[in-house]
Amino acid sequence: MIRFENVGMRYGTGPEILRDLTFTVEPGAFCFLTGASGAGKSSLLRLMYLAHAPSRGLISLFGRDIATTPREELPPLRRQIGVVFQDFRLIPNLTALENAALPLRIAGKTEADTRRHAEELLRWVGLGPFIEHYPPALSGGQQQRVAVARAVIAQPKLLLADEPTGNLDEEIGGRLMHLFVEMNKLGTSIVIATHNMGLVRRHGGRTLHLVDGELAPGGGDAP
Repeated sequence: MIRFENVGMRYGTGPEILRDLTFTVEPGAFCFLTGASGAGKSSLLRLMYLAHAPSRGLISLFGRDIATTPREELPPLRRQIGVVFQDFRLIPNLTALENAALPLRIAGKTEADTRRHAEELLRWVGLGPFIEHYPPALSGGQQQRVAVARAVIAQPKLLLADEPTGNLDEEIGGRLMHLFVEMNKLGTSIVIATHNMGLVRRHGGRTLHLVDGELAPGGGDAP
């Protein structure tokens, strides 16, 4: 699913903030990405969803070497990835329903199916009364749930989530983790970046632990 070989990353002409990353994420994996604030978790996710190019090394996604894949073939690869951004990135002039439904509309699904799936998913994450609200009228936790709904609605092959439960109470956070587990059972590979080690201990699975831009020896096991 994901393969990194000796990958480094820098922004502009600055020093490398990620160094010598070598690991694989197998199809069907459920993986946590851990590390202190500033360790590079969000930057590593940016490499995984092709938002930034590595400064060196090889990245392979879905069996394709990204460096040799023609530019016009990258958007279809990206559409197989669902991303929960830490800053949500909702479109402010679209309702919660319209934001959540975007991936299905891009995929050409019928309007009836799109609306039905989006409504069901938003109700499931506790946003039934807010589906016609615009993002500025929603709390941070509510916006986060819309972002999660948008990321999972098209059942992507790979889901990357950056602190997806960070602004949520325990009940809603647990419900979203249950959603991720069920998606994983259906075949979606999951990578969750988190600083919440309690979350990691509760759910187990493989852990990639970053320390100052480098992977801990052996990738690190869940504590």
